Amino acid sequence: MSDSLKELTEVIRRFVDERDWSAFQSPKNLTMALCGEAGELAEQLQWLSEEQSRAPSPEKLQNIKEECADVLVYLVRIADELGFDLVEATRAKCRKNEKKYPVELVHGRLKRRDEY
Repeated sequence: MSDSLKELTEVIRRFVDERDWSAFQSPKNLTMALCGEAGELAEQLQWLSEEQSRAPSPEKLQNIKEECADVLVYLVRIADELGFDLVEATRAKCRKNEKKYPVELVHGRLKRRDEY
């Protein structure tokens, strides 16, 4: 696990422990909370044009940052509760996606994998 993610995991774990919330933060509950936060992130971008979504106003960008942080907190908590390295899991998934979506097959194309 990268040092920064390890440090972040410890900060979040300490926050949860100080409030005695771990009993409520099962992987199931954390996943449900993650879905809620992902919905709040989507809400920030929902009615923006493509161009606006790439250059949001400072206020909108602040809201997006906060919602992204909330999503990350729940992802980190799920990994921590289940005892796996989120960085390594992401690297493994990237390697899998490199095989599933080879550049020569998908470059510049926006299709589902089964449509090629």
